[in-house]
Amino acid sequence: MTTLPSISVGIATIGSRPELLRTSVQSILDQDYPGSIEVIVSYDHVDIDPLDDLVIPENRSLVTVTNTHPRGLTGGRNTCIDAASGELMGFCDDDDYWFNNKISAQVALWQAHPEAVAISSGMTVRSGGQDIVRLAPERATFDDFLLSRITEIHPSAMLYRREDLLEGGLIGPVDEDLPAGYGEDHDLLLRATRFGDVLSVQESLILVLWDRPSYFAGKWDSMTGGLTYMLQKFPEFERSPKGLARIAGQIAFAHAAQGNRKDAFAYARSAISRDPKQLRAWAALPVAAGIIPPATLLKAVQKTGRGL
Repeated sequence: MTTLPSISVGIATIGSRPELLRTSVQSILDQDYPGSIEVIVSYDHVDIDPLDDLVIPENRSLVTVTNTHPRGLTGGRNTCIDAASGELMGFCDDDDYWFNNKISAQVALWQAHPEAVAISSGMTVRSGGQDIVRLAPERATFDDFLLSRITEIHPSAMLYRREDLLEGGLIGPVDEDLPAGYGEDHDLLLRATRFGDVLSVQESLILVLWDRPSYFAGKWDSMTGGLTYMLQKFPEFERSPKGLARIAGQIAFAHAAQGNRKDAFAYARSAISRDPKQLRAWAALPVAAGIIPPATLLKAVQKTGRGL
């Protein structure tokens, strides 16, 4: 990567946050990166907003398309990959914001380490009126992602080689078979790091808003379905007891929140047997017993800039 690669950035949206979407798109168009950048906004089977009121600088382009894949985030992102022409491919949620040196800093890191399979960065989480800076690890491996989702490595911070994300490519497209698309970012990172490590710029390059409800908030069946699918897809979790316990703990909590006491206790026992310090599993027990509402624990966790 000796010359400046062209960049494509995909934003999948349902069009419900037009002002935040415009802020996201403009933050990408206004990057200080001297190479070319195209932004592709995929609308999920809703009317397209052409965004023709935005200012498009020189060496930038903006394309709005309809999601031609199945409904949801996974299909929307794959539509962006199909429509892209850049050498490198990034994604941005429709309410996140890129600081103007993001692409320049990431491309410089990739040029210094061409062996990397993808590049990320730190992020600033805005939650409860506070900005929390969370730096990603300098290097993350496949085993690291078995152990932890590493939430500091956010989907809106990622850069991949577009050719790797194509059907038949090294990594392949976003998995549209994931139930409700839950965990699609973790799945993509696991598949990517089978072929190399993810390196991260050691500064915050994106702003993530956590004051709005998550798309999956309260959708416990999506969580149980997606995480169970992940355990089946990646048998390597068996070699990471703490990583397996973490996911089993999440499944236990989700079952508890749905009132599935038997499944909640079973997954909690499985998690605690592998990692007695697995807090998600312990938290599932009082929720399953009806002592604490799940929303109370989730609200406390979110204040730290973390998720379940």
